[in-house]
Amino acid sequence: MTFTPDIQAFCCHYTSQQTIAEGKKGLKDDGLPANITFHRVVCTGKLQVSTLLKAFEEGADGVYVVGCPEDKCHNVKGSQRAAKRVVAIKKALAELAVEPERIEMFHLERGFHPEFVEAAQLMNKRITDLGPCPFKGEAK
Repeated sequence: MTFTPDIQAFCCHYTSQQTIAEGKKGLKDDGLPANITFHRVVCTGKLQVSTLLKAFEEGADGVYVVGCPEDKCHNVKGSQRAAKRVVAIKKALAELAVEPERIEMFHLERGFHPEFVEAAQLMNKRITDLGPCPFKGEAK
């Protein structure tokens, strides 16, 4: 049986605007996995822990956040706040005996660049190797 993970990516507007604006066709040509759903947010620092956990509750096998470089955040410390929240979720997942690698934070420069696709590929491989999230199917 082939497993295709449901991966949700929350991306900073400033980091991802050009990349996503170029359209997924160009990204797919560069190797972007088709099973990743992007959610563009004003600032990753505005993401709440509950929003990221809700993605798992709604069936995501993996979640990742793409924010500005820590020292170049458009909103000063937004990506640092997001990174702290991701660490908190990693700890919570570990306490629940769920792989903390199911969530990750990436700090990427603004604009169209291969690192955006590489982050997606890394998460896709990681989550495919881990298999379905243990939470899958529990909520309803």
